[in-house]
Amino acid sequence: MLHQVSETIPYALSERVDAAVAFFNDSDLAAGDTFSATGIIDADNALDQSGDLKLILCGGDRCEQHSFRVSGTGTPWSIEFVVSQPAEENKPQAELDPPPGARLPWLDATIAQHSFVVLLFYRGFW
Repeated sequence: MLHQVSETIPYALSERVDAAVAFFNDSDLAAGDTFSATGIIDADNALDQSGDLKLILCGGDRCEQHSFRVSGTGTPWSIEFVVSQPAEENKPQAELDPPPGARLPWLDATIAQHSFVVLLFYRGFW
């Protein structure tokens, strides 16, 4: 099944996405980094079905895909991680290149310090 990835978060989902990002940033998985939502997977499904959100979160030097179940009608939201079964065995967790905006501040700062920079992308890590 091909998933539709969008860098634009639909306005109707923005409050739930913001709540999920805040929930993630407060969790141990953030490891002290501050993440932001740089994409959403299957936004139409999130709009049409349950409160489950599949988000691409970037922070520090990594981008990760996480799913959240966001329920309720507003603040305070009830949020939990959705543990999904891997679609294929041995398939990397993240297949996503970070969107261009996610790496620009880091790249600008690094280029200012060096005469050239080599970027290596490996299974969604950069």
